[in-house]
Amino acid sequence: MCGIAGFIGKSAALEQQRDWIEAMTAALAHRGPDGTGVWMEENVALGHRRLSIIDLAGGAQPMEDENGQAVIVFNGEIYNFRELRERLKKKGFTFKTRSDTEVLLKLYLDSGPDFCKSLEGMFSFAIWDRAKKRLIAARDPMGKKPFYYTSQNGVFVFASELTALTKMPDVEPVVGRDTIAGFLANEYVASPESIYRNVYKLNPGHFLLFEAGRCVEKPYWELPFAEDRSLDDAREYSARIVELLRQAVGKRLIGDVPAGIFLSGGVDSSAIASLTAKCPGGENVQTFTIGFKEDSYDESCQARNMAVSLGLKSHVEFADAVDMGNILPGIMARLDEPLADPSVVPMYALSEFAARHVKFALGGDGADELFGGYEYFPAFMAAGKYAGLPYVLRRKVLEPIFRRMPVSDGYTSPWLVMNRFFEGANSSDWMRVPLWLGGILPSRQESLWKEIPKQTIQAENLYAAFKRRFMEVDKQAPLDRLFHCFAREYLLNYILVKIDRCSMMHGLEVRAPFLDKDLVDFAFRLPASIKMKYGRRKYLLKKALREILPAHVMRRKKRGFLIPTAAWFRGALKPLVDEFLGVDYIRKQGLFRPDTVVRLRDEHRTGVADRRKELWALLSLQLWLNAHKPLVR
Repeated sequence: MCGIAGFIGKSAALEQQRDWIEAMTAALAHRGPDGTGVWMEENVALGHRRLSIIDLAGGAQPMEDENGQAVIVFNGEIYNFRELRERLKKKGFTFKTRSDTEVLLKLYLDSGPDFCKSLEGMFSFAIWDRAKKRLIAARDPMGKKPFYYTSQNGVFVFASELTALTKMPDVEPVVGRDTIAGFLANEYVASPESIYRNVYKLNPGHFLLFEAGRCVEKPYWELPFAEDRSLDDAREYSARIVELLRQAVGKRLIGDVPAGIFLSGGVDSSAIASLTAKCPGGENVQTFTIGFKEDSYDESCQARNMAVSLGLKSHVEFADAVDMGNILPGIMARLDEPLADPSVVPMYALSEFAARHVKFALGGDGADELFGGYEYFPAFMAAGKYAGLPYVLRRKVLEPIFRRMPVSDGYTSPWLVMNRFFEGANSSDWMRVPLWLGGILPSRQESLWKEIPKQTIQAENLYAAFKRRFMEVDKQAPLDRLFHCFAREYLLNYILVKIDRCSMMHGLEVRAPFLDKDLVDFAFRLPASIKMKYGRRKYLLKKALREILPAHVMRRKKRGFLIPTAAWFRGALKPLVDEFLGVDYIRKQGLFRPDTVVRLRDEHRTGVADRRKELWALLSLQLWLNAHKPLVR
């Protein structure tokens, strides 16, 4: 895993070009602590930071082909590069290294941009074709590896992170109020937009061409639609899922350095650990777990027991509330975009912990999006039925009762669950899940902002990306549409961003077997009615995993990788909240109304309401703005 950067079309002396590209690559040093390199010619510069996992002695970048026709910078891993290399050898190509980077370069020279269709892996790369004077860039099908770019005044600039992109003089870090409002509503910045104006994220499964001052994106792979399938074939589907997952794990153990597993003790990571232990050399893979002193959040005992039962070495480290509060500002300062996911804190700690021992690790991410693991999926079905009840029964009888459910600091807060459920159930079908997932509801943003156009904070604008995705698959069944939205919105912008940034802050590569292209393709062709039979979450996946996981693991309730934010807002995080969400700070900043922010804070502290989501979104934003100090217009 690495960091890449570059620019095309910027007229300057070579000495100035070198200063710019070295500043960009220096900003990515954490992504590639093992080496650095730059390549330049007139008006073109490419930079690279390397994390060495395959072919430690060779594979340095930027890499130029022997004829000087093209140059590549590459971030990621190609799991089928050996098969692709053999195919190229039969065509007469020769290789100087054992790296997947050289395979990519030769594939482009052989087939042009269409070669992206043959790749299995996680990647983002850019190739400067010197002969044709064009840049070709691409991003993996699920968007596991980042690629930011901007094209302004005929100059194209790209990088793995925004912090590197802004080292170029053409990139001005300006944040719009509309983007901030969208972030507060969604808890992330929805693709293809970025937090900065006129800077974009390359869409997953797309390649990009920059030629003669023009920039064009084109898809090379898209998520398939659900097909008509018979429930009678569930046993066959189960066997196929296990086989595909076994193959995916085997591919992702390729490397010339020690490997690890992020193990929570839940179904997904336990499945990865179980299959890893059965692979050649898998017995040497180590597991890593972060534990919590708060019982409703802790899974360390189950994780350790799972590792021991598989004969794998287990490492467990416990997180302390005070320590977590202390590292939060540093994490937000290093994020290139704000992200209001509380689990960014334990993920950061887990990555730092694992990086002391290994250079790459496998994780269980993606299973929930492929097989319906989130509570939002059955809730979506329940909301449709609830909306069909008589208005008087809903609004005058049921809601007044259930909105008074108790506030809790635990993993689940009944008050928060019921109030959010009613917000979504009483809305349009496309709007339900964004209202449940997000931070600050559209209905509350008007009282939050000191000054903002009302149109900006309407739900149709705040959740525009989610709505667009939901409407694009309108020929699918409602629940199948939701699967697409989770994969292309929540997974892409929230889960994968967290994993990539937190792991790469410590020079650690994280691989996701559940997001193998073949497994994704198979899972998305299965209708939701089979994957969630009777509305049961992960029904088909659990059926498939019965042969490799013990019954007690299968029965365990799902727990997200969260932290006790509700309690910490009254304790460990109280000083941060008082500083960045206090009256003086908010008034000086000039974006929000101090009385609204303080009311949210005080309602939470007194137990009148559970405002953990609103407060975390606001605190995350304020810490990021304070660290990066962009222009806000």
